Amino acid sequence: MSFLVNLALGLLFGAGLVVSGMSDPTKVLNFLDLFGTWDPSLAFVMGGAVLVTFIGYRLVLWRDRPVAGGHFRLPTRKDIDARVIVGPAVFGIGWGLGGFCPGPAFAAVGLAATGTLAFVPAMIVGMWAARLIAESRPQAKPA
Repeated sequence: MSFLVNLALGLLFGAGLVVSGMSDPTKVLNFLDLFGTWDPSLAFVMGGAVLVTFIGYRLVLWRDRPVAGGHFRLPTRKDIDARVIVGPAVFGIGWGLGGFCPGPAFAAVGLAATGTLAFVPAMIVGMWAARLIAESRPQAKPA
């Protein structure tokens, strides 16, 4: 049952990405081009996502456990290390260069969007390499 709930939520999320335009790299790149062909429409998408997340977390965390899972897996670390700085920087650079981030990229594969056949395999290789690097380094203890 958990698999079906997660599948339905993933499909809903992917459909939202397609409908909102987040799976269109041209629209994303225009949003990021503040001094050129700026398209502010994705700001409303992000604002809506922040609002839904803000309300959703408050409603969900009132429960003792998740509907589709054994227990909540919330972050416990509060320290800032190099991974917290470098990871988002690499993510942002990739997003700015390619016009895709992981969720919309996978949704765009289903649409056969231009560039996804190169971007998604490169993204998977990058995720694999990041995991190998992370596993090869000693982990810092939380403060």
